[in-house]
Amino acid sequence: MEEIIQEKISADHLLYVSLKYTKTCDVILNLLIRWRKMIDTAIDEILIYAKKKKKISTIPANPFGKIELVQKLFKKDKQFLDVIEFYIMLKKLDELRKERIGEFRKNVNLKIMYKGQEINVNLEQLKIYADQIEKFISSTRNFLSS
Repeated sequence: MEEIIQEKISADHLLYVSLKYTKTCDVILNLLIRWRKMIDTAIDEILIYAKKKKKISTIPANPFGKIELVQKLFKKDKQFLDVIEFYIMLKKLDELRKERIGEFRKNVNLKIMYKGQEINVNLEQLKIYADQIEKFISSTRNFLSS
């Protein structure tokens, strides 16, 4: 849990300090990568804990097998599943087409093409993601302490 919190602190710094002063898509990308790493760590910890508590028998080696297993464990938690969907997009981030708009300005925006849709990652959207991730961490903490 401590490693997850450290990643979150670093991500929060990128969101609330670095992005405030630089307003570049590189900072947005770094933030998204930081969140990906944090969610990755959380999923691994959840699966290790679930195996220890005998809720699952084995931990899959491939990332998408892990995602499926976590989705089954949290099938009733809609907010948690929303973050997992966001995480799937983050896993594919390197391959997705991205367009930088309004860098160095108040309305900096990173357009990401995902599943045939245009996703605008701007300051408002990042705050929505940050709230979702906060709830994800809370769910993770509750699961790991049960």
